[in-house]
Amino acid sequence: MELSNIHNVALWGFLAAVVFGAIANKTNFCTMGAVSDWVNMDDKNRLRAWFLAIGVAIIGSQLLQAWGFIDLGQSIYLTANFGWLGHALGGFLFGVGMTLSGGCGQRTLVRVGSGNLKSLVVMLLMGITAYMTLRGLLAPVRINVIETTNLDLAARNLSSQGLPTLIQSVTGIADMQVVRWVVAAVVGLGFTLYALASSEFLKSYWNLFAGFSVGLLVVAGWYITGKIGFDEFEPVRLESFTFVAPVGENLNYLMTYTGSTINFGVAAVLGVIAGSFLYAVLSGTFRIETFSTREDMVNHVIGGVLMGFGGVIALGCTIGQGVTGMSTLALGSVITLVTIIFGAALTMKMEYYLMDEQGFFRALRLSLSDLKLLPAAR
Repeated sequence: MELSNIHNVALWGFLAAVVFGAIANKTNFCTMGAVSDWVNMDDKNRLRAWFLAIGVAIIGSQLLQAWGFIDLGQSIYLTANFGWLGHALGGFLFGVGMTLSGGCGQRTLVRVGSGNLKSLVVMLLMGITAYMTLRGLLAPVRINVIETTNLDLAARNLSSQGLPTLIQSVTGIADMQVVRWVVAAVVGLGFTLYALASSEFLKSYWNLFAGFSVGLLVVAGWYITGKIGFDEFEPVRLESFTFVAPVGENLNYLMTYTGSTINFGVAAVLGVIAGSFLYAVLSGTFRIETFSTREDMVNHVIGGVLMGFGGVIALGCTIGQGVTGMSTLALGSVITLVTIIFGAALTMKMEYYLMDEQGFFRALRLSLSDLKLLPAAR
């Protein structure tokens, strides 16, 4: 039986995601954990793994573009419709949400596969909220509040929000290829060299492996949808791994299977869960975990909702924007990455001071001071 182009892409996406899920489970690759290690223990090994993934994804994706396999300009990240507010607010809310729920979108799926029922609740709420923001009750908020602030870069003679395009418009350099490669080299190698500059990180084999693997899998996602999936008669959307909107689409697909069509994102969500499950069973680490307290459940519920809404208006999560989007060198991805880290770090600091029975505004003041965004508090 010969598969259609859509189903062929979905199959390859599922298989790549199985590898993603197994590796993320084995290596404990977690972007929320990376920020937590940095903020709370000054341990940057997992942060370096995340940054290594970004660097590898940038270099690999730009090479695919240079070789003519894909056109990143067709992705959702490089449009001329610049949603600065969505990126900033959505990234911040996602950062807060992933901290409250104990993990970002991909980590939630990995934990579901390893038996964590708390993450199952987060996944369901994140998916429902994401779909509500895309096409349901929250869509008017997205369209009539968030997206009304979008900037039309085309009206300013800019073809996209890519960093090379913006730099070319400022410098006036004629050769776009040169600008793109210089930016890709500076940003991609910058993230990569920062990660590899630590001798401690180089000795942390699994973090090193996770960074390279996640970066290469994002490149593989672009190749699957852009090269393997290229068909003028049965086109598929150019995309790679992201784990917020596809979770919502996945729930819709499961409920309306006979009237729906699978895509790369839906298959990738299922693949990550399956890969994590297979690793957990084979390694003997599969465990059923439930909520320990009412407060724990409330935090996870709020976190799932914030990740669903924030991830959609920001056009991605710590993987969708933080690695996949960054690989396109989009300005919106940079804003989202920074605000996700800020939202997560601020929430972690706030939680610490609130546990110490500080008032909300006092805890906020102390947290911002700790993050060097306000003068040191007395």
